[in-house]
Amino acid sequence: MALMDVLFGPFIDFGFMKRALAGSFALAAAAGPLGVFLVLRRMSLMGDAMAHAILPGVAVGFLTAGLSLSAMAIGGMITGLVVALLAGLVARLTPQREDASFAAFYLVSLGLGVLLVSLRGSNMDLIHVLFGTVLGLDDASLLLVTGSTTITLLILALVFRPLVLECMDPIFLRTQGGRGSVVHMLFLFMLVITLVAGFQVLGTLMVVGIMMLPAASARFWVYSVGRQMLVAALLGMISAYLGLLFSYYYNVPASPAIILAAGAFYFLSITFGPQGGLLRAYSQWRARRRRMASLLEHD
Repeated sequence: MALMDVLFGPFIDFGFMKRALAGSFALAAAAGPLGVFLVLRRMSLMGDAMAHAILPGVAVGFLTAGLSLSAMAIGGMITGLVVALLAGLVARLTPQREDASFAAFYLVSLGLGVLLVSLRGSNMDLIHVLFGTVLGLDDASLLLVTGSTTITLLILALVFRPLVLECMDPIFLRTQGGRGSVVHMLFLFMLVITLVAGFQVLGTLMVVGIMMLPAASARFWVYSVGRQMLVAALLGMISAYLGLLFSYYYNVPASPAIILAAGAFYFLSITFGPQGGLLRAYSQWRARRRRMASLLEHD
């Protein structure tokens, strides 16, 4: 019984822990599957770029309305979509690749966002925006996270096959009556709304961790895209649970604890994962050596 109290007591006895767990679970359910597509498209750093792209809009919302969740969310969504559109236009109208244009816009956005928050806010306000307040989630924040997750999962269900096709053969999809551009814009929209909802939970600096680390880990456990999405969401939820539990008992910041838990799963996946993990690669190497030795003996 004592073990059950240790594992589940904080989430039963304290409302703020229960809200933190619910918000983190909802965020992981959408962030993990989106991260899988970023990995497949070889655009893993794009999540980080988009997370910083929303910062100026969040800062403008903060300057105009203070710590108003709706104002910061609307501002972040607007700037995130604008940066995505501008980066896409630069990539299509110039020789520069899309990842390079996103990197340029993200660096400008990060500098502008931090500057705007610093004009009026204190250091604590800046930390709130950059690192989130997962232990301070209220009902409005939970509604934002769960609402964005619901929208993202519904869109993912509708465009799953075209998204997979775009990852594997983007040129073919673009020849099909412009469907490739529509699917790409829908993907960017899902990315933006998930990051906007997630900044309240883990902050603009940390939210990309719950998106990319579980997705990168899932690659080492299962092969199909659908299963990778499920495993990524599950690993994100387990990381959130363990991170919150560690934060509660050892009095450390919750957001970094969640990301470090996800990082621990990543290193475990690299080592023990059956789909290309180090131990699997080592056993295959030894098997090849034994076969070669056997062939040489017979010769």
